[in-house]
Amino acid sequence: MKKKLISLAVAGALAVPMAASAQGTHVTLFGSVQAEYATVNRENQSSQALIGDDTGRSRMGMHVTESLGGGFKAKAHVEYGFNTGAGALGVARERWVALANDSWGEVKFGRVQSPFKDFAGGMTIDPFAYTTLQAGGSGGTMMSSANGYGSGAQGFVNSAVRYDSPKVEGFSFAGLLMPGDSNRLDPANFIAPSSSFQGSQSNAGGEDGEWDFQVAGKYDRQWQGHNFAVFGGYSRDNVSTRQKTAQGLLNNEHVWRGGGSWNYQQFTLSGQYEHINNAVGAATCTNAAQLGNPATGLPDSRGGLIAGGGAQCNSAMNMGGDGNIWFASGKYDWGNTSFIAQGGMTHANGVVGVAQSREVSSFTVGAIHNLSKRSSLFGGYQRAMVNDKNAQFQDSDTWSLGMRHNF
Repeated sequence: MKKKLISLAVAGALAVPMAASAQGTHVTLFGSVQAEYATVNRENQSSQALIGDDTGRSRMGMHVTESLGGGFKAKAHVEYGFNTGAGALGVARERWVALANDSWGEVKFGRVQSPFKDFAGGMTIDPFAYTTLQAGGSGGTMMSSANGYGSGAQGFVNSAVRYDSPKVEGFSFAGLLMPGDSNRLDPANFIAPSSSFQGSQSNAGGEDGEWDFQVAGKYDRQWQGHNFAVFGGYSRDNVSTRQKTAQGLLNNEHVWRGGGSWNYQQFTLSGQYEHINNAVGAATCTNAAQLGNPATGLPDSRGGLIAGGGAQCNSAMNMGGDGNIWFASGKYDWGNTSFIAQGGMTHANGVVGVAQSREVSSFTVGAIHNLSKRSSLFGGYQRAMVNDKNAQFQDSDTWSLGMRHNF
């Protein structure tokens, strides 16, 4: 009898996120584990296949909340991601501390997600987010900036402060600021230049490029069973001194975003549009927005490698160029299964003397079946059709079948 009671107690403990409370402090352990079989066939290249999680869904972390009294709360969040198909222990995702109050909102300090990713559109309106069928990067839709300001699955903004407001009469907004005055972009990932290498620049900031920011707002409303939401935002990435000298960039990056969603009973429609000027971070993809190694790309006019030449990076803008990206998605829920059809287009304008224009359209069809509140199966097909005057990107077909468990 005692053994049965112990077994039931252990099962009950594992049935909810692991949590502990002491003197007003609540600690929650959480995570998600995903594995998928995905294959990508590109014209004029050998096909690629994987079993794992290259798109960055798998993660584990700890969230701490402490009640300070007077409606104030202190929070801490540490999260690491890992690939179920590889042996690495994990990579850093979000890491921040925060001060929150129900009346005025929450302020985070540290390594955070951008509002364009988890607040206004981005990954929030893509049912296939964090799979090889996702819109960001792989299908030629939705911005996927290397500086973390976009919607890349593994894109995060270092050294930042972010504010999220409470919802008032359906309205809410979020803002992000990345200060700094270093002579390089991301101190944690910087590789010093040499006679044969101009140095790596994998995040925002840097001398004369500090005080980058992003703002976004949205409005939600329910009316006679219909759920409406509209959102918009603006992102600015200032060009640093090193970017001006090493990459020839002259102007700051500006991104405007707008979109919305509608839900009624089993139907959901959503979409967004982005306009990009003077692409800086939007010129390359985060690793998780692709399947394949971007280092296999062909040389560009500066002697480097064009990111995504050997990988799924169709949503990239040309460095220093302009462009626009739109995305639309439809979902129908039938019992525990969601049927999804979505697609969109990227138009990257050319840059004089460097790169010519590129246009990519894509469509995706598939389904997600919920085995329980925590476990699900997903799969589908994606087709990307490329018109690239640089002949660096090719049409591709992507197939995926996977399983996910959240805890």
